This record gives sequence, structure tokens and C-alpha cells, in this order.
Amino acid sequence: MSPKEAREVCAAIRGLPLDRARAILNDVVELRQPIPFRRYRGKVGHKAGLQGYYAGRYPVKVAKAVLKLLDSLEANADYRGLDTSRLKLIHVAAYPGRRLRRYTPRAFGRASAKNKELVHIEVVGAES
Repeated sequence: MSPKEAREVCAAIRGLPLDRARAILNDVVELRQPIPFRRYRGKVGHKAGLQGYYAGRYPVKVAKAVLKLLDSLEANADYRGLDTSRLKLIHVAAYPGRRLRRYTPRAFGRASAKNKELVHIEVVGAES
């Protein structure tokens, strides 16, 4: 997944209650609500209803991955005895990870890069 898109998704759900963040991400997967792109917005199309930001997209792959992390966060909180209905996301961040470099052979002895970008996503919740 893209580290730029992961950063924007994390910024959009940071500080929200767990159920609200999950609802926003489900809307993104179903293409009903865009994520505002605040930093990486060059050549990004305009979307309506972004509360002060004009650029936005629907990063579906990132939203699905973050939904899995939220499920894991909820299971861990339940295991530790926390009230999952009062859980709030206090820290959500994405950092670029390693780039796995591979090459695709081309004609006349050349090669093209076929890189895979990895992303590290941190999610921390607390009872409010």
C-alpha cells in the first residue's frame, strides 16, 4: 500500500472513537466518503464535503488494512479488560518501511524496476 495514502487515512481517523473511525473506513471502502488529502494533494481531484479541504480520494486498500488493525486493537482491548465501547484512538501514525527492490526483464537486455513499498502503521487506543 502507499505510505502517502496511509498517512492521510491515519490523519483522518486520529482522535476519533473506535466505532466512528470504523464507520468512516467502511464508507471509504464503499466509496461513499472520501478521505481529505492535506499534504500530498498534487493532481488530486476535488471532492465535496471535506470540511475545509478540497482534495480527496478513496484509498480502499489502506482502509481495509486499517480496519483489520482496528479489529486487532478491539480484540486486544477486550482481552485486557477495557470497555471497547469507550475506546478512543489516541495515536494513529503511518511510516514508510523498506522498499523491496525487484526487476522485470525487458527487451534488449534492459530491466525495469518492480518495487514494493512497505508501510508501518501504529494504532494506540485508550478508554475515554
